[in-house]
Amino acid sequence: MKKLLKHRELLLVGIIAIMVAGFATRAPGFATPGNLANIFNDTSILIILALGQMTVILTKSIDLSVAANLAFTGMAVAMMDATYPGMPLALLVILAVGIGAVLGAINGTLVWWLRIPPIVVTLGTLTIYRGMAFVLSGGAWVNSHQMTPGFLNFPRLPVLGMPLLSWMAIGIVLLMWVVLTRTQFGRATYASGGNPTAAVYAGIDTGRTKFLAFTLSGALAGLAGYLWVSRYAVAYVDVAAGFELDTVAACVIGGISIAGGIGSVAGAVLGALFLGVIKNALPVIGISPFAQMAISGIVIVLAVVFNARAERRAGRIILRDRGAKEVSA
Repeated sequence: MKKLLKHRELLLVGIIAIMVAGFATRAPGFATPGNLANIFNDTSILIILALGQMTVILTKSIDLSVAANLAFTGMAVAMMDATYPGMPLALLVILAVGIGAVLGAINGTLVWWLRIPPIVVTLGTLTIYRGMAFVLSGGAWVNSHQMTPGFLNFPRLPVLGMPLLSWMAIGIVLLMWVVLTRTQFGRATYASGGNPTAAVYAGIDTGRTKFLAFTLSGALAGLAGYLWVSRYAVAYVDVAAGFELDTVAACVIGGISIAGGIGSVAGAVLGALFLGVIKNALPVIGISPFAQMAISGIVIVLAVVFNARAERRAGRIILRDRGAKEVSA
């Protein structure tokens, strides 16, 4: 049992399987392959955002502006599609990723150059980006009849039995796994959050690493902005309001340490799927929205407690204390 608890991903897989089986007893058909594929598709955008959030958290930071970034970029590309219906879809997607990356880079610059705490920076830009979306749109909505069919239908295109949105999420998962486990940036990300003192001694620019992490998170939020407005066929200022908390919750549930340096791509994905299963199942079995919020909150608190206990390992404490002594010396 202790070995199982050490492998957070295996534990989450087991919990999700038990949840699906349990919900299937109350809602026949819940565990069918088709419904499970729909749940994954519904959770795809959260998975993409959670992977960006995970990258930032690994550097011992946090990005609370991802949903506001999503709202602004989604509004921007929806308005461009409505105003210039002949604009190629590929260009719109590239613009969404680029705009999101710029907004993320602003966060990273403030954290890197001005050394402002990430939570303060992103709380501020959260409001700023929402305000920018309001100014850009004048508070108006962009509805489905104003968007082109290609813009709306792209994420819904069926490929091998699943919508293209699901395959895009799978592609992002694989890409992020390669980036975080097979590149110098990935190693720097873990080192910057796990032991900043040792990272500096190893020649890693922790400030630049945080900047790149925020930029990557912003780029993924920009992509999610297009996917959101095209999937739900509407763009408005308050789109995805509060969704940034879901991304943090997915990371925490998946075992990504808020203290930085610990976590895996599989954990973030499973954390997002855990929330996706809960959000899809609770309304089906007749749980009220207020009870849903309470249940989600309890799960998050339990995950934080579990993470805190798991992180009390001698190896990490020794490295932290040794680094502190070297800095004092």
